[in-house]
Amino acid sequence: NGSTMAGAADTQYESLKLISTIGFGGTIRDGLQVHPSGDYIVYPLGCTVVIEEIEGAKKQHFLQGHTDRVSCVAVSHSGRYIASGQVTHQGYRADVIVWDFEERSIVHKLSLHQVEVTSLSFSPSDQYLLTLGGEDDGSLALWNVETGKALAGRPTADSSGGHAADVQFCHTSDYRFVSGGKHTIRVWDIDPKTHTLNPTNCALRSLRRVVTTIAITPDDALAYCGTTSGDVVVVSVEHKVLKANGPAKERFARGVSVIQTQDDGNVMIGGGDGTVAICKPDTLKFLKSTKYEHAVTSIAVHSNHTFVGTDHSEIFKQAADLTSTRRTVCDPDGIKDVVFPEASSELFVTCSSNAIRIWHTPTGSQLLHIKVPTATCNTVVLRPDGKLILSGWDDGKIRAYMPQSGKLKFEINNAHNKGVTALAFTNDCTRIISGGGDGQVRVWRMGPSTQSLLETLKEHKGAVNDIRVRSDDSECVSASADGSCIVWCLKRFVRNQILFVNTVFQQVRYRPDEAQLLTAGSDRKVHYWEAFDGSLIRELEVSASGGLNALDIASDGQHFITGGGDKLLKVLTYNEGDVTHVGQGHSGDVTSAAICPNQQYIVSVTASGSIFRWEYPASLPLSM
Repeated sequence: NGSTMAGAADTQYESLKLISTIGFGGTIRDGLQVHPSGDYIVYPLGCTVVIEEIEGAKKQHFLQGHTDRVSCVAVSHSGRYIASGQVTHQGYRADVIVWDFEERSIVHKLSLHQVEVTSLSFSPSDQYLLTLGGEDDGSLALWNVETGKALAGRPTADSSGGHAADVQFCHTSDYRFVSGGKHTIRVWDIDPKTHTLNPTNCALRSLRRVVTTIAITPDDALAYCGTTSGDVVVVSVEHKVLKANGPAKERFARGVSVIQTQDDGNVMIGGGDGTVAICKPDTLKFLKSTKYEHAVTSIAVHSNHTFVGTDHSEIFKQAADLTSTRRTVCDPDGIKDVVFPEASSELFVTCSSNAIRIWHTPTGSQLLHIKVPTATCNTVVLRPDGKLILSGWDDGKIRAYMPQSGKLKFEINNAHNKGVTALAFTNDCTRIISGGGDGQVRVWRMGPSTQSLLETLKEHKGAVNDIRVRSDDSECVSASADGSCIVWCLKRFVRNQILFVNTVFQQVRYRPDEAQLLTAGSDRKVHYWEAFDGSLIRELEVSASGGLNALDIASDGQHFITGGGDKLLKVLTYNEGDVTHVGQGHSGDVTSAAICPNQQYIVSVTASGSIFRWEYPASLPLSM
């Protein structure tokens, strides 16, 4: 039976089809853009660029081709092209991909900058694309969009100032752009014949500022440069001199992060403290302002309203009077767990720091949000009859909620030291089994109005990460970080079997016929076990890098899914252990995943707080 590497012989597996995502890469400055057609917003999420319809069902399309996190996005003026840059590992080149918007396909892959691409800008006629590398790279490059060839490149730092942080093309000329960075703002002219780049430093008198973002007025008269000091430096693009600096009194705490010029001449500025203000074009005095809870990183102007993105991965729709409604919700601290009800694929439940959320599977809309401001929810389960949500928290409490109203039904205080890390119901709904960070497994009786402790099972030396119960309620199995899984008798409360491997167990599952157990953990392997005597049948190396956090078996028992530190979701045949499909594009490590009961969807959640809904492959052959 030995160890085998899953899918090593045949690496030709298909891609899982991504149906929809919930989330937004909010830490990326100017990541949220409105397409010139006015029908779509474009934004990054992990390695994927999402094109989402603004109205109606918010249908999504996905641009997938990056090998690592997308770090910047730009849409061309005509709307024909989208460009996106990425980060990569030290010593490697970070790609810029130019996409055809209509075809949703790759036009060019531009590989030049080291480690990270920080800013992109299309020229007004879509003829040229500017790309700016990060601090490890320190140069900018000019590309011909039609041919994908690099025309010119140049370091952005010189003796007077440091590396640039943003570049923006002018609106009326293909041959002039502005860059800003550490103690320097420069206007660059491109020679139309030789494409030589000629920079001129703007005279800022004694002003020393670190520029983070640039916006140029539609007539190219002025460039507004936001700084880390919380003010805006205004320079004349034509004369390359300082015109103004403000607002004089109301500085933006934590710096200016994004600027947009408006059709009426006023300037909309977003700050690191969550402020969005509409300011006068000359003095930058506030005309009106509003404040969001988290730092504003994107402002995208639509015909009659504005989309605002924050670094907490939220997208708001903001009206002209600056009132706003939330469009996209995300838990930036990561999602810990996802579950489906036993009999329904319509809903699923996720838990994260401070919150439990219920989502509608087909549309991805949030149906219920339960908040506990002071604690993090580690695990969530649904009672088999679907009438109770049970959750385990890091403050040592078990809390139970009503699924319709979100009201607290009961809580068990001090259920475990070091937090509640795993929960399960017995199938007759009379008992709860809980596991804690202290390594204890506890069995609770659920009366109509009271909960009492029946038994404490102490054998594990590390946190209990998962608990599963047999269908006849005679046994349960607990998987622990100490490298052991224990099968407990729920009648006599003694150990029936113990399974040892040198790993941190994260998940355990009974095969639907309950003859075998499947476990996954930090050693990147899935282990198959005999249920009746606890002997190891085989081990399967599923991931080449990063431990496994997620495991679920389809209800027909023919396939199972895994996910983890390699940011991939894999579908494998149960009997052969071959990888058949892989889902790529997660924004972080996969923390949990679930197959819905009727085998239509797979939902995976990540450590960066996004939710991905995949089509369960209908073409899966039944392995006999």
